[in-house]
Formats: sequence, structure tokens, C-alpha cells
Amino acid sequence: MLRGLYTAASGMIAQQRRHDTVTNNISNIHTPGYKQNNAVTRSFPEMLLSMTGVEGAQHTSIGRWNSGVFAEESLSIHLQGDLTQTNQSSDFALISNIEVEGLSFDASGKAIGPDGEVTFQPQAFFTVQDPSGETRYTRGGKFTLTGDGFLMTSDGSSVLGTNGAPIQLPPGVGLDSLVLTDNQRFIDPNGVDIGVQLLISRIENPNDLVRQGNGNFKFMTDAGEVRQTVAGERIEVRQGYVERSNVDPAQASVDLMSALRAYEANQKVIQFYDQSLQKAVNEVGRV
Repeated sequence: MLRGLYTAASGMIAQQRRHDTVTNNISNIHTPGYKQNNAVTRSFPEMLLSMTGVEGAQHTSIGRWNSGVFAEESLSIHLQGDLTQTNQSSDFALISNIEVEGLSFDASGKAIGPDGEVTFQPQAFFTVQDPSGETRYTRGGKFTLTGDGFLMTSDGSSVLGTNGAPIQLPPGVGLDSLVLTDNQRFIDPNGVDIGVQLLISRIENPNDLVRQGNGNFKFMTDAGEVRQTVAGERIEVRQGYVERSNVDPAQASVDLMSALRAYEANQKVIQFYDQSLQKAVNEVGRV
């Protein structure tokens, strides 16, 4: 009897984590560059149930039984979000639609090769350096300019240039007087290059990244493949725009309700087992 109790309890825990993931997505709908998170659930390994007879007899197979489900991990969906025009010179939005020869990516950013191998679409990210000096990657392009000319993110990370150093504009130069070219270089109104270029990193498999908070990502291990983008790739940076969250509000509402209903269903199962155990203890024991 307790097997079903444990199975229902594991289902409640999994649905609670799914609910938390969806509510976090909803709370970040208006966060620039936010990427939707999906909770991935898997069942526990199946167990073979058998009935034993007398000593030395063979086991009689009854069937297979699964002992529940668990929320294994949360995966980010690194798809392009819509752009919003802000007309702020310190706002930048990335448009990334990188192609891989011989592959065609679907709406979820996934391609399946002839041999069945799954490939995820590479994505471009702004490259930043957090206050501790670690390199991070972000799609949140709502930057600020400090008094001494450093380009910073909202959490205090430094935006890096192609030389690997934090970007610092020349004294007296503001972003409102600069134009960003197609190769992410800044030029003044006279077309003079000031020697500053945004470092845009290409992440070959964005699922190798994990969240670090404040819209930043880092590699799970040191084996992540990253390189600087080159001319000809379908990557564009627009000044005066920000990329909106790619969370679908309608789908998030459906997922939220689905998680709630599944949680309630498992709760009813636990209540049923509780009532059965109560009868077994209080009524059957009297006979």
C-alpha cells in the first residue's frame, strides 16, 4: 500500500518544482534578454516485481512497476526574443540566427541529422566580466555608462571588447554620439573608428550553459565550445533596442494550471491512502 503513497508524494514534489519554474518565467516576462526555463521530469527506473514460492523454486514474474517521477533538471530555451525599440543609446539587442551547413533547425532550435544525432542551434551572446573577474555570457543588452567611460551591465559586470578587456570609451565621448557598425565597432558621426568593438561570443551548444543570475550564464564545465563571431554569420546588434523575454505568456498560464491540477491529483491519491490506512489501523484491528 505504501508504494502508491511514495509514488504520489514524488509526483507532488515534481509538480511543485515545475510550478516554481513556470512562476519564475512569468515573473521575468519583462526582463530584457531573459530565456525561458523548462522543468524536465523523468520517471525512476522500472523495477521487476516477482512472486517467490518455496525455497529453491523459480520466481514468477508479476510485471514491471515504476516508483514515481522526479524533476531532474531545468533547461533554458535559447530562442530569439522579440525586439523593443527604446531609443536609448546604451541599449543593445542581439539578433542571432546562426546556420550550420547541412542542418535545418526547427522552431525549438533543434536539428536531427540523417544518423539521428541531435544538434542544437548555436547562439550569440554579449561577453561580460563579473565583479569577481569571471567571464559570463548574457543576452540582456540594457547597459549603462559610468562616469569614467566604462560600459557596464545592470548588475555591475563589465562589457568586454574584442581585445578581452572591459570597454572604456575615450574621455568626453558618450554613446549618444556614436554609431554601431555591422561588425559591432563604434564610430563617431564623422565615420572615425574610435577603436572599440563589442565582443560577441558564439556558443556552439547553448545547453552547455547554466544560469548565474541577473541574466548571466556560464559553462557547466571547462569543455564548453565558444569562439568569437566572424563576418558573414547571421548575427546583428541593434543599438537603441532591447531583446524581450522569449517567455510565451499564454503557454506559461497553461503550464501553470496543468502543474496545479497534477499536484491536486497526487494530493487526492495521498488522501485516499491516508483514509485506507486509518481504517486498517482503527477498524480492522478491532476484529
